[in-house]
Amino acid sequence: MLKKLSQTILRHRYKLAIFVLLSLSSATCVALVGARVAYSDTPYYTFLIWNLFLAWIPLIFSYLAYALSFKRTILYILVPLFAFIWLAFFPNAPYIITDIQHLADDWGGAPIWYDVILLIWFSWTGLLLGIVSLYLMQEVVRKTFGRTLGWILVLGVSLLSSIGVYLGRFMRWNSWDILHAPHKILGDAWYLLRHLSRSAFGFTALFTVFFLFIYLTLYAFGHLLQEEQNNRAL
Repeated sequence: MLKKLSQTILRHRYKLAIFVLLSLSSATCVALVGARVAYSDTPYYTFLIWNLFLAWIPLIFSYLAYALSFKRTILYILVPLFAFIWLAFFPNAPYIITDIQHLADDWGGAPIWYDVILLIWFSWTGLLLGIVSLYLMQEVVRKTFGRTLGWILVLGVSLLSSIGVYLGRFMRWNSWDILHAPHKILGDAWYLLRHLSRSAFGFTALFTVFFLFIYLTLYAFGHLLQEEQNNRAL
């Protein structure tokens, strides 16, 4: 029993390592906010904890979709549902990057360098949560429909999430609004596309390119390590 468990852990050690690191990084984020509240006696930046919680939702549902995709009997039943929830909440992961703008609010109560580190740590954790969840969903699509559709998913989600981040940051929509006011969100998104301002276009385009650049870099780095292991095996 223990031998089988150790073999399973060894076989999935990198997946477990990523989960542990993301959990530790999230715990550190919460601790940083807690320390700031205790030091400054102000509640500033506590909202980041809620944003980070929302960023975990797409990772959870992408993992459920990934795990269930191996069972063909439920692949076409539960996986699409989980994929929909994943897509609805996915923009929350990269959205945290835009919270860096709160540095301009000059809330005080703590050294500026502390707030910079706090916001970078939250941003990086949220971004990684999104990248890992997107990779899992890309693997689901790749195994089911092929590599090409997998990369189409990456491109499409990168663009849609950038639009979602814009709607959240500048038009103040939330992911759960898609459950009780989907027509209003779609209406605003359609209006945004029809009357695309320079600001909206610039933000969406740059954010899409930025996210894709980070994703492709980490994707290539992960496969570089795999390539080195395969070369050693030869």
